[in-house]
Amino acid sequence: MPEAPEVEAVVRTLRPLVQGKQIHRIRVIHEVAVRPQSSAFLNRRLAGAHILDAGRRGKYLLLMLDRGCVAIHFKFDGQLLWFDKAAGAPPRGVHLDFTFEMEDGTLAFVDQRHLGHVQWLCKPDDSPGIKALGVDAFSKLFTLPRLVEICRSRPRPLKILLVDQTRIAGIGNIYASESLWLARLSPWKRSDLLSPAEFKRLHKAVVSVLARALECCLHPPPDFRNPQWWFNGVEKMLRVYDREVKSCRRCGSKIRRVEQGGRSTYFCANCQRQ
Repeated sequence: MPEAPEVEAVVRTLRPLVQGKQIHRIRVIHEVAVRPQSSAFLNRRLAGAHILDAGRRGKYLLLMLDRGCVAIHFKFDGQLLWFDKAAGAPPRGVHLDFTFEMEDGTLAFVDQRHLGHVQWLCKPDDSPGIKALGVDAFSKLFTLPRLVEICRSRPRPLKILLVDQTRIAGIGNIYASESLWLARLSPWKRSDLLSPAEFKRLHKAVVSVLARALECCLHPPPDFRNPQWWFNGVEKMLRVYDREVKSCRRCGSKIRRVEQGGRSTYFCANCQRQ
């Protein structure tokens, strides 16, 4: 699932491509991508609108318009594609769910599993999911004191807390596991029981992991013109995620995978003792 670094990479690559452009019309190919909104409703709101900027809140991508905004959530496999007008219509066989047609090309939302969604909003906080988001993990507001406050206000296992979007927005399974490994903290350690030194290690680890992930996601950057593009640089930075039974790159012990809250957690039982 795209987490904050992946979505941020999409935003930074997309901004110069669409900023200032006018949406001439939209096409809804699969209604499931926009429910409960309808094609007619979206056409009334989007046809003729200008894109002022591209932004992000947590794992949501936002297209800020001169009237309202568009919120896109990629879920597990959603992505954006761009088709230059000079190249003609999108090639046959390419799955599309929703398109924004502009003067020089078409921006398309694609999700073959139909889990992601596109919504028009008057303002971002009109979305219950966006309004409920906690402090963004990339934000300057995500300070060490703020992390301490979050950890102590509602104690729970660290991994469960890190992926709770209502507490810290933008972190998912991948970077939660990576951050805890880097901080040498057990996924099960209760968040209110960390020492001052452990709080510092955790905050530094989250900031470092996300910064490194963003760097990987931007080198190479998303290639919206390639229907097969995906984030190919992240795997080189992973130390525990998706490395079950492989050796820990710090101590050599075997990496383990367990489920916490219905999600996979990867960790080193030797390095990350409770």
